[in-house]
Amino acid sequence: MTVHLEVAEGVGTVRLDRPPMNALDIAAQDRLKEVAEEAAERDDVRAVVLYGGEKVFAAGADIKEMQAMDHAAMVARSRALQDSFSAVARIPKPVVAAVTGYALGGGCELALCADYRIAGENAKLGQPEILLGVIPGAGGTQRLSRLVGPSKAKDLIFTGRMVKADEALTLGLVDRVVPADEVYSAAHEWAARLARGPAMALRAAKESIDAGLETDLETGLAIERNWFSGLFATEDRERGMRSFVEEGPGKAKFV
Repeated sequence: MTVHLEVAEGVGTVRLDRPPMNALDIAAQDRLKEVAEEAAERDDVRAVVLYGGEKVFAAGADIKEMQAMDHAAMVARSRALQDSFSAVARIPKPVVAAVTGYALGGGCELALCADYRIAGENAKLGQPEILLGVIPGAGGTQRLSRLVGPSKAKDLIFTGRMVKADEALTLGLVDRVVPADEVYSAAHEWAARLARGPAMALRAAKESIDAGLETDLETGLAIERNWFSGLFATEDRERGMRSFVEEGPGKAKFV
């Protein structure tokens, strides 16, 4: 298997495993979609870590495989390519990318599907597709511009340049930089903390933010309002407010 799901204590680790560079060929893309959908459905997965291993996150698509494809073949394939990454973005639980080494092309696009990105000091990120005579095709032109803004996204995509971890942090492409050997533990700690939180409220927060970004303010406020009021029907809301009144903030045990 090129992509695995490992679950422990509420945290599901989606592990890319296609040595040496975790190139995302068609088989890996399809498997990624399957694993993402499994993580979304499983009740024992409360938060997710995307991880490529200690040396590399993912160096992009399999260029040799793509070189053999003509226009008709890519027209037939491009929707499935995007759908595999969108399945990760649609996981209704907190998702953190643990980025070590290269996260280029499809690897960078995969990291963009996470809610939060922790990079090692050895990380290098970028969208080098322009150097191949194409553009990002797994969401890079859309998710990158929404994350860092259109001007910064255009600079990265137009030039195809790689950025090191410190510049990625300045750009807002990653959210935190840690020593390379601490990337997974830091990401797992972030996920484990949220795995102990109120699952439905976390889902509501994620979907309200993501859906709200795609629409106007009034519609976004309506999305928020519906989720907010709906959470008053949950046991976690009862537990959280009762604990706050009786014990103070931050001590609730959620189900």
